[in-house]
Amino acid sequence: MLRKVENRPVIKLKSPREIGLMREAGRVVALALDRVRKLAVPGVTTADLDAAVAEIFREHGAIPLFRGYPCSVKGKPPFPAVICASVNEQVVHGIPNRRPLRQGDVISIDTGCKLNGWCGDAAVTLAVGAIRPEHQKLLDVTAETLALAIRATARCRTWSEVANLMERYVKSQWMYVIEKFVGHGIGQDMHEEPQVPNFVSKALRKNDIRLEPGLVLAVEPMVALGTKDVRTLDDGWTVETKDRAASAHFEHTVALTTEGPRILTLLDD
Repeated sequence: MLRKVENRPVIKLKSPREIGLMREAGRVVALALDRVRKLAVPGVTTADLDAAVAEIFREHGAIPLFRGYPCSVKGKPPFPAVICASVNEQVVHGIPNRRPLRQGDVISIDTGCKLNGWCGDAAVTLAVGAIRPEHQKLLDVTAETLALAIRATARCRTWSEVANLMERYVKSQWMYVIEKFVGHGIGQDMHEEPQVPNFVSKALRKNDIRLEPGLVLAVEPMVALGTKDVRTLDDGWTVETKDRAASAHFEHTVALTTEGPRILTLLDD
């Protein structure tokens, strides 16, 4: 079912049956991230984590969404891996490699798959061993930003209300919302309309998003300790904070239903 508002992008609302199919893809993503949680210890490489997630996708007949994704930087190759593995100051789109994780690192793992024609997408930031207190707070704040956004979709009428709550909470903790990247609609394609920022933007004020049953969103706050400003490295993919302070990234695929929000990328309902 499509909903078109004049002069606005087409938003594809999903039926309960379609949401159920997306739940199956989301469960495979949840299994993959659960495996990563258990493996992300000092000495493991991000290439090892990538291989583990690729194996889970193969076992379930799922298609990785990230591998082969075209690069937005002219002349750079498609993304080469199944996961994005972004360590410490890296915000998103880190390419897995053979550098061992070290005690005190924080690592953001983002991945997605397509199963039976429907997509799931999620991310988590993990502590590698014991980490600094300010980094643990960063992880806690970012996870809570995602959680409060999901809760808010049950009572808010528009996405700008949710985005305002997310932005205000992050600022209240003296941290920064990364504004370069936003969440998105998701369904048979990984990236669908609408774009869902984690802050109140001019574009959102102009074309707000009505929250209604059938809307399925990949909600993904990215939060940094020192600055919202980022830069892309020479590989064309890896994005890091300009001040090289740590960042965190949490994401779930969330369906809005008549019974309230349903997280599709959990192991269990």
